[in-house]
Amino acid sequence: MALKTIVVDDHGLVRRGILEILAKHPGIELVGEAGDYGQLRTLLRRVGEVDLLVIDVNLPGKDGIDILKTLLGEMPRLKVLVVSMYPEEQYAVRAFRAGAMGYLNKAGAPDKLTEAVDQVIAGRKYVTPEIAQALIENLTAPEQGAPHERLSDREFQTLKLIATGHRLSDIAEALALSPKTVSVYRARVLEKMGMSNNAELTHYAIKHGLVD
Repeated sequence: MALKTIVVDDHGLVRRGILEILAKHPGIELVGEAGDYGQLRTLLRRVGEVDLLVIDVNLPGKDGIDILKTLLGEMPRLKVLVVSMYPEEQYAVRAFRAGAMGYLNKAGAPDKLTEAVDQVIAGRKYVTPEIAQALIENLTAPEQGAPHERLSDREFQTLKLIATGHRLSDIAEALALSPKTVSVYRARVLEKMGMSNNAELTHYAIKHGLVD
């Protein structure tokens, strides 16, 4: 039986390309598409539970990793394939920790998406050589990794939002937290990163490709 599938990406052209590839897959039944978390929620209320979610990690309004955790808490059998513009070594480990079954870079060839979907449908995790290397490095020497790899998911989200020019009040609203809590996260980020201000965090995030 074909897996009921939703594609979530805030770039319409990218979303359309993914949909066209998946439409040719015999194991997929496309039931909808969304550009952000709000649209996804509206769609899920209409179609009910689905089997597969193909989702970008960088979405407006709510971080893709947070969305992944929320939905897997509600639908434990949901299979999630993350498709992102960010290199595997930056986000894949976080995605797998959150419950994703695969992580694919958008720069990859179209047949890689089909290959990833085949693996996920079969109940196996889709791991590229780059992801395998990142996982090994994370397991064997996490203390030697880049500073941002030591951040928790919330701290990492805070770093990204600071680096894209958001004020603490904006971040609090985006993450549904109090400004005081966000200030605590910011302090932790600065401490773990060994930095003293937002400008240094922003420079680091841009240099390491953590933000657009």
